[in-house]
Amino acid sequence: MLQRATKLTEASSATDRGRLLEEAFQRARDQHDVRQQFPAEVLAEVERVIASPDLPERDETDLELVTIDPPGSMDLDQAMHIERDGDGYRVRYAIADVPAFVRPGGALDEEVQLRGMTVYCPDVRVPLHPTELSEGAASLLPDVVRPAYLWDMRLTAEGVRDTAQLYRALVRSRRRYTYAEVQEQVDAGEAEETLMLLREVGELRIRREVERGGASLPMPEQEVEVAADGSYHLRLRPLRPAEDWNAQVSLLTGMVAAEIMLEGGVGVLRTMPVPDTAAVARFRREARALGHAWPEGMAYGEFLRSLDKSAPSHLAVVSAATALFRGAGYTVFDGQLPPEDERVQAAIAAPYTHVTAPLRRLVDRYALAVCAALTSGEEVPAWAREALPELPSVMDRADGRVRAVERECVSAVEAAVLVDRVGHTLEAVVVDGLPRGDVVVQLTDPPVSEVAEGSAELGSTVQVEVVEADIVQSRVRLRVVPEAS
Repeated sequence: MLQRATKLTEASSATDRGRLLEEAFQRARDQHDVRQQFPAEVLAEVERVIASPDLPERDETDLELVTIDPPGSMDLDQAMHIERDGDGYRVRYAIADVPAFVRPGGALDEEVQLRGMTVYCPDVRVPLHPTELSEGAASLLPDVVRPAYLWDMRLTAEGVRDTAQLYRALVRSRRRYTYAEVQEQVDAGEAEETLMLLREVGELRIRREVERGGASLPMPEQEVEVAADGSYHLRLRPLRPAEDWNAQVSLLTGMVAAEIMLEGGVGVLRTMPVPDTAAVARFRREARALGHAWPEGMAYGEFLRSLDKSAPSHLAVVSAATALFRGAGYTVFDGQLPPEDERVQAAIAAPYTHVTAPLRRLVDRYALAVCAALTSGEEVPAWAREALPELPSVMDRADGRVRAVERECVSAVEAAVLVDRVGHTLEAVVVDGLPRGDVVVQLTDPPVSEVAEGSAELGSTVQVEVVEADIVQSRVRLRVVPEAS
């Protein structure tokens, strides 16, 4: 996900480059048919449903929920409360109740089917739902009553699911935290109980992940930022532990939801094939060649987590590992369960589904409705069940569109960073090879990751020439400079 906020080389050119970048961002959105405006009939329907939503009868507004999100976020999908439960934990996780506002078959429903996901660009965010809904009536903002799907999960002392249920309820978040605030308060030992227990639960879930053979790739995020003067900055930001803890609660919820669906015989899973033995063997060879051999007997996830995210040679290992995480898709079933090997999300090493971001991702709305019905012993709503067969194609189109736009936006900023360095040589580390013979390099400064023409040994430090940097076309051309003989 791109974040708002790359240093352009000269302050005097910031305005011109900012204009060219905005042209490039808009070109990426236009080229990939991103729907930026909502039709009048959609906005009119949103106004009506906000005035008369389908509210749940259950009241859980006394629950001390908090949200954790990036600074400035308004589309708040999740709020949590964690407490001790004997030797274990009780995790209650509120998720925005989008079905309370979306009428099946209505104008809003038809529009979000065409969008599928929120698109994040450095200059604008193109939401899945109108902001009146996603940043207002349906968002779990603090100190306001909102309808929500409330997960109630009890975990053992080892962080393993004991029981879980899901129901609709009215909730009220008490406070909105940023990840930085959570990290600072937990590190100082001054955080409220939910946040202190989030660390305990998060670390337990990380251990369970490693035991399963799952892995979270520890790759720093490449962020595009907009500074106060309108210039753009590019940086690699290592993830905070608090972000990992929070992600583990979301992953836990998705795994629990997948188990509920499989037990109930109907649902939609987020799947990824297990890498074949040849791919694993190739990765072992690459890691060894990079000077960081994967020890025999060490779990894959444990190995990745042992790497230093700030070391270029370690980033090369992580980049090589991404080859094992390909082929993600959605698997729908109704009655007959998919084969065992088609149920698993290989990176998580367990069945998994999306249920924690319905304001920003379409599939979550259906998965939540299915799980709520199954845990209460009710019939799955017809509107959700009937839509399942088409969801994979809808989400695949949306996912492809989002990835293409985000990649082009980052490339445009990379071009802006490098435009004054055309003809210059810069130091880089080779982090991946390509079938056609070129390589992927990570520049050390600025933090640009791009394809470079030429060949070089994986993990080696090389000099690359900046051949071209076209901001509007979102294009950067690099060339590996051959070593002098």
